[in-house]
Amino acid sequence: MPQPQQPLPLVRSLFSRLQAHVVFCNRTPRTVKLVWINFNGEPQSYGDLQPLTGRRVTTYVGHPWMFRDSESDDPLLVNNKEMYLPSASENGQVSLANITLPVFSLRERCLQVVRKLVRSEDFPRLEIARTLQDELAQKPSIRADLQRISRRVEQKLLENREAQNT
Repeated sequence: MPQPQQPLPLVRSLFSRLQAHVVFCNRTPRTVKLVWINFNGEPQSYGDLQPLTGRRVTTYVGHPWMFRDSESDDPLLVNNKEMYLPSASENGQVSLANITLPVFSLRERCLQVVRKLVRSEDFPRLEIARTLQDELAQKPSIRADLQRISRRVEQKLLENREAQNT
């Protein structure tokens, strides 16, 4: 008996023939992992971008991109947002997508540094609060970020629908 199909996630690439020419500019001191979100909502790596370099890419309108620290998988910003959605290029114009570091809270930055300096199997031995040990064990995850963004998009769609019905 065939399994019922899962609905496609809200955050995914949509079919498009409208090209978008973009230069991804790494404005950080970190190596950046370029990630395209495919038609099934799955992250697909498009290689790394070295610090303070750029790469010209031809993509399509409706194809979301995210950017991660290659070493830690921490999320990075693009044009001050979590995700880049290209718009149509006019007359072959190239758009700039500036990849930058977010402003991390002191807690987030401390967790990053401890993750880098301490092996994960040693987290329980650290003389810190159990909640901090648990947070250290929860490494950054693009899939978790995609789920969070999808929930936010779904909530916004519901709010818009409710506003239209009133």
